[in-house]
Amino acid sequence: MKELLFIAAGLACLAASGAEAQNRNCADRAKVVARLADGYGESRQAIGLGANNQVVETFANLESGTWTVTVTAPNGITCLVASGKAFELVEETLIPAGEKDA
Repeated sequence: MKELLFIAAGLACLAASGAEAQNRNCADRAKVVARLADGYGESRQAIGLGANNQVVETFANLESGTWTVTVTAPNGITCLVASGKAFELVEETLIPAGEKDA
């Protein structure tokens, strides 16, 4: 599940990189993180490095299940990429390459 969120967010990085100044869903990172915490009770659950040194983060409220994916550019501007409901942490054992499902 986390892998799918990062793949979706990574693709969104490409769309967000050139339009962040025009996107109304962007602001200083500190403001965005405070809004997610205060308004939705969300905290960071995952982080990764996307294209062009953009930081991709997933915030979620583990009780209510709300989640938000953000992308932060090197200049500190954070854009909301996706949000939704029914977030859950999943820990799965990876199947080694070459092995088939039983």
